[in-house]
Amino acid sequence: MCNLSGFNSHMQIKHLMQDDDAVSPVIGVILMVAITVILAAVIASFVLGLGDQAQQTTPQASFSFDYEQETSTADIFSHGSGVEDGLLTITHDGGDTIDAPRISIVGASSTSDLNLVTDSSGTGEYVSNDEVSAGSTIPLRVANGDTIRVVYSGESGDSSSTLATWEGPDA
Repeated sequence: MCNLSGFNSHMQIKHLMQDDDAVSPVIGVILMVAITVILAAVIASFVLGLGDQAQQTTPQASFSFDYEQETSTADIFSHGSGVEDGLLTITHDGGDTIDAPRISIVGASSTSDLNLVTDSSGTGEYVSNDEVSAGSTIPLRVANGDTIRVVYSGESGDSSSTLATWEGPDA
């Protein structure tokens, strides 16, 4: 027969019932539900296209500006400000090719945004399949005090970024 002297089974069971080292089942269920909700939200954002919007980036392109004071070139566009002091030629120097409808030329003294992009025929009007690539130029009559910006509009139309800025000599 086994000697169980000093062994009190009642004391050890009581000690096991008071041991708080484990996480309660309620906390475990709450954590699992929270992880499931977060995972479902991330998956839903990509399924619904919200993840794609974050991946749309502004094109990387370099533009240069060449300003000639009081030039009389016939092949230029006027923005209708009534004050024209020279010819500004905007040139796409390199980088990404950009769809022409996505580019706007915004001028400080113009009454509205300019959407002037010379197409391959040189008419100054573009069609939806035209692209602005390295070597493309945009001639524009400007005033000495103008600030001209080359602005890219995203495909969704709700975001835009300034790709380049030119400030006239008197700006």
